[in-house]
Amino acid sequence: MAQPTPSYWEHHTFLSGYDVVVVGAGIVGLTAAIYTKQLRPAARVGVLERDALPNGASTKNAGFACFGSVSELLEQQRRGGPEALRAVVQARWEGLGRLRELVGDEALDYQPVGGFELFRVQDADLAQECYRHLDYFNELLAPIIGRPDIFRDATPRVRALGLAGVEHMLENTAEGALDTGRLMLALLQRAWAAGVVVLHGLPVLALEPGGSAVRLRTPLANIEAEQVLLATNAFGRQFFPDLDVTPGRGQVLVTEPLPDLHLPGTFHYDRGYTYFRQVGQRLLLGGGRHLDFQAEATTEPGLTPPVQDYLEDLLHTVILPGRRPRIDFRWSGVMAFGAELAPIIQPLAPGVFGALRCNGMGVAMGAGTGWRAAQMMAE
Repeated sequence: MAQPTPSYWEHHTFLSGYDVVVVGAGIVGLTAAIYTKQLRPAARVGVLERDALPNGASTKNAGFACFGSVSELLEQQRRGGPEALRAVVQARWEGLGRLRELVGDEALDYQPVGGFELFRVQDADLAQECYRHLDYFNELLAPIIGRPDIFRDATPRVRALGLAGVEHMLENTAEGALDTGRLMLALLQRAWAAGVVVLHGLPVLALEPGGSAVRLRTPLANIEAEQVLLATNAFGRQFFPDLDVTPGRGQVLVTEPLPDLHLPGTFHYDRGYTYFRQVGQRLLLGGGRHLDFQAEATTEPGLTPPVQDYLEDLLHTVILPGRRPRIDFRWSGVMAFGAELAPIIQPLAPGVFGALRCNGMGVAMGAGTGWRAAQMMAE
């Protein structure tokens, strides 16, 4: 089948005259485009998305409005030190605030439900280490979060939640949940309302910096812009192979409706590598990439028996003990990780900028990363 040729109207209206083109219509890409229009109202801004919907994590995540459980914070502090951890938690917290301000809690269906970290018998050593650090993290993060009792023991609530085999449970009082689909719909609506042109199903095949403009080769036409922002997260190495970006695939399942389900909150297990929450009357459960980091370090979508079996075993033995609900949805999404805790927000080539690698915290980091990218390009 021959590739259609753009009409004059399509070329003039959708495919030319851009000051800024953003590659990637996820949280980072759309917020960067919206903020660019706020900072530079006269700029013509476009967003190119290769798929019908973002194919990374923006429409595939669990909707956790979080900045890290205690065990995650411990691991991240070991990697980067206290100051790096404080900086990245501040970026996550401020990013969540910026997202809520931009979109609004009603549009997000944001719920300040609190977050919980579970510890089973086999996690006794990790639990003890986390409990020893409660006061430390409360003191370290209180100036950022604005409350002194961020983390606290919640073990007495385990029985009421119906969880089996859970010996200890910590609560993050500042954590919340949101509706991922409504988030992305609201960002798309706000982008178009701001005058941003968003084109789906138009992959960028190559970037060609040069002279006063950057050329983006697509199957439909060559598009030029004075500035290009790469907001493709785990897919950035397609264009810049040396970027410190490692993909990490997360697998998710959602059960049939369960009318008696009552699990208010967002739940973390096994150092944050596994997570679950109630969505309507259904149970959403995801994670498991730590079972085989190498196999899950891929940008390819897919489900694997070891991870799915692990998730279902946790579902049947811990979360809904003795029950085997039907699984109605299964999917995967791709995150991006790197050696540093902070995202990449920097020039990559003449006229080309990058805003990517949210280290599995794109809901929290996305809007703040988009804002900083818009500022960078406006300088």
